[in-house]
Amino acid sequence: MSDLPALPVTFRPGRTRAVLLTAAVVLFAVITAVALLLERLGPGERLSFVLTGALLAGVPLTLARPKVVADETGVTVVNIVSRRHLDWAEILQVNLRQGDPWVFLNLSDGTSLPALGIQPGIARQRAVADARTLRALVEARSVQDPERSSGDAQS
Repeated sequence: MSDLPALPVTFRPGRTRAVLLTAAVVLFAVITAVALLLERLGPGERLSFVLTGALLAGVPLTLARPKVVADETGVTVVNIVSRRHLDWAEILQVNLRQGDPWVFLNLSDGTSLPALGIQPGIARQRAVADARTLRALVEARSVQDPERSSGDAQS
């Protein structure tokens, strides 16, 4: 258990996030530059170009949002438009199978929650390591929860 990271720990798709953030900045900069370089545009039209650039840059910024944060109280999964906090006891299993686009968390209520913060897209090795670390954290925390341990023994 000594090889587990200190809590809190945040998992993010680092390379994918870097690409998306760079794309957002470039998109905004190009559209703003076009607005400034077109001499025939009035101030209102230039402003509309800049606002359009900001809105379009918001798309990759939103796609860069996913993360998984593990802390003493549990795991917070932040996906593109949702955020959910799970107690450690709610997570039964952490899955990242061959071909999965991201990690899935099997929950005690019988559902599965996608955790987009760990995705193999550009960096498969990193995603596999992050999934293993999260799985080890879940297993270590379940041992500390006697109610969960007794529930697992009955299954």
